[in-house]
Amino acid sequence: NLNHWSPSEWHKSYPIAQGNRQSPIDIVSAKAVYDPNLKPLIISYESCTSLNISNNGHSVMVEFEDTDDKTAISGGPFENPFRLKQFHFHWGTKHSQGSEHTIDGKPFPCELHLVHWNARKYATFGEAAAAPDGLAVVGVFLEVKITKIALQTDQTTTNGTKAQFRSFNPKCLLPLSLDYWTYLGSLTTPPLNESVTWIVLKEPIRISEKQLEKFRMLLFTSEEDQRIQMVNNFRPPQPLKGRVVRASFKA
Repeated sequence: NLNHWSPSEWHKSYPIAQGNRQSPIDIVSAKAVYDPNLKPLIISYESCTSLNISNNGHSVMVEFEDTDDKTAISGGPFENPFRLKQFHFHWGTKHSQGSEHTIDGKPFPCELHLVHWNARKYATFGEAAAAPDGLAVVGVFLEVKITKIALQTDQTTTNGTKAQFRSFNPKCLLPLSLDYWTYLGSLTTPPLNESVTWIVLKEPIRISEKQLEKFRMLLFTSEEDQRIQMVNNFRPPQPLKGRVVRASFKA
């Protein structure tokens, strides 16, 4: 049960937790290798249809219709477009922690994960999630101003329920610069499949109060008014085990 958030115990049920390409990691910026062959990231979220928002017991998640490639990412290290399936957040109780990835040992208060799958190569999200090149997750750090909201986590649907969620375009949750680090990793919650090509954006989003309102609605939209506090839902950084982190930009 993920409500008892104990990443140190996960390997007992999911031995892959001690595998060779686990996530998250600490990105050491000086050790990242600039790769001039990495293409710019192209994010096309124009026609995106969000279906619902739910609390799955360990995060607040927004799911999308993924029947075509209109809402997708391409470019970067990818040959095919990857379709957006859902996004969710990881956060902590304190300003000083909350993100899963860290940069030079420094955590951010919150991290957004936009989860995409390789629909050109795999028939379903489930099939893609089990394949080494099946998923692409874009990680975006959220800067301190968000913490108050991330702290309250009053997503008001009870564990396992979904609320209808009007069209919300996650493009507003992206920074201006799409400079990124990329490495081969895994899901950060069980089953911890090693199926993710990670794209971690260098620039965090710094959100103003007005922009926050949109975000606040996201965490608060619900059917019932039940308050659930979900905090510290992040897995600590995992060993690199010889993996190389590539950068799309010169340090």
